[in-house]
Amino acid sequence: MQTRANHAQTFRHTPTSVKPLNEAKIAALLDQEWARYKEATIKSGLENDQAKKVLPLGATSSFQHWDPYPLSIVSAQGAWMKDVDGRELLDLSMGFGAMLAGHLNPDVIRELQASLETGTLFVTPSPISTDAAERICKRFSLDLVRFTNSGTEATMYAVRTARAYTGRNGVVKIEGGYHGSYDPLMVSSKPAVDHAGDAHLPNSVTPYGAVPGDVWVAPYNDAEAIVEIFKKHRNEIACLIMEPVLENIGIVLPDAGYLERVRELCTEYDIILIFDEVKTGLTAGPEGASERLGVNPDLICLAKSIGGGIPLAAFGGKSEFMKPVSDGRAPHLGTFNGHILAMAAVKGVDKVCTPEALTKAENLNIQALTRIKEIIDEYELPAHTVGFGVKGCVTWSDKPVRNYRDYKATDFDVAFAQWIHGVNRGILLPPGLDEQWLISVMHTDEQALRYASVFGEFVDELIA
Repeated sequence: MQTRANHAQTFRHTPTSVKPLNEAKIAALLDQEWARYKEATIKSGLENDQAKKVLPLGATSSFQHWDPYPLSIVSAQGAWMKDVDGRELLDLSMGFGAMLAGHLNPDVIRELQASLETGTLFVTPSPISTDAAERICKRFSLDLVRFTNSGTEATMYAVRTARAYTGRNGVVKIEGGYHGSYDPLMVSSKPAVDHAGDAHLPNSVTPYGAVPGDVWVAPYNDAEAIVEIFKKHRNEIACLIMEPVLENIGIVLPDAGYLERVRELCTEYDIILIFDEVKTGLTAGPEGASERLGVNPDLICLAKSIGGGIPLAAFGGKSEFMKPVSDGRAPHLGTFNGHILAMAAVKGVDKVCTPEALTKAENLNIQALTRIKEIIDEYELPAHTVGFGVKGCVTWSDKPVRNYRDYKATDFDVAFAQWIHGVNRGILLPPGLDEQWLISVMHTDEQALRYASVFGEFVDELIA
């Protein structure tokens, strides 16, 4: 098995020479940019004060909050968002992939409007849900699929289905991998390194309040760690769940041969392989990450990009592995499953996210990655670029990040400085450490390259 070289369908560039950064300059930049942020976002601060009276942290998700307060958004169109202070922001987060089709994409909106003419909720089978299921199955090479309402639900039901199929309850996951807020899958999503133990066979670190059951944790890109866990616990393990490309900690790419080896091991030990494609999905390509990377899981979890901004997720796979749902061993329930608005959104996204449209968006992403790579090389920065499909990121390390421990060794201070510098110049990315951009099908050439331009401005200030 080849190691260390990233998979051929992914892209990463590391510098050949680097110069150290001035830590005092980074600290000064951070102070400068936070002061600038507070001056420019007074109304967001006031809105957060009001929201905290009725919402914990003043936000509807803990991840939406950052200190001293997050931006408050009032509208979005295409690739742009507007905040309560009237500032226009280029959205390069795009709902972590949920807005791959763009904000208020006309084709998606037409499907939603047509659906509203027929009703809002049926809670019965309908031709519209059959149509959506056929589209998803065709896209992702599935025999059967069930719709849910969030990525957490999708991963939860996939694990339950695997448990019912095997008659075993244990779960193996990847250290640093995020799969929503189902208790077993919260284990070691971002553990403190001083609690995580050995890098090869990490401790299972359980967040406060979670009751996970038996969960074992393996480092990404370390198939031998999986072998050791499987050998010791094969009679207890129902499934291995993983993102084929980790996107909770920037973008961490699979070594050449790693996913293929994982597939072999799961088959050998009769353990269900679940790919969590909630974040990858259509952002990886028109048929998802598993098809693009050439490794087929037993079950797959989808969300975000398939729904066009409407709450929607799904889990599915080959008929054999979906049997527990069909025969009642793993009942899948939910009033809003297959909501007709979500089913209409599937149709709209399917029309919009064609192979041609996604190829164009990916080419724009490669242009942005290339320009940023040139800046990194020119100034010999201790940073590198990583990309997969329409997503990209700058990782502040001169070495490839192959797993969670590598990620924890990156320079978070300069990452924060770069992020808040971008926010202050109209670039919206996920907060700080998880910096990762997305080029939607509605972004233009100029918009894709604007991020590279702002990155260049940041570097100029950093090394001045």
